[in-house]
Amino acid sequence: MAKRYEDDIEHKYWYNLNTGEVEQGFKSPAPHRVGPFDTHEEAEHALEKLRENSARWAEEDR
Repeated sequence: MAKRYEDDIEHKYWYNLNTGEVEQGFKSPAPHRVGPFDTHEEAEHALEKLRENSARWAEEDR
């Protein structure tokens, strides 16, 4: 069975932690990127999402 395009993480968007740029696909080494994100816009806000998740998890751990 073939992968659907939207399920293919190679074609999703990633946020590069070193450059601050959004990339589509596996352009950078894994330790340098976070994702995947479905849209370019979601990836642009990756750091905000990481901060929100971190704060929520810290609160849940209390």
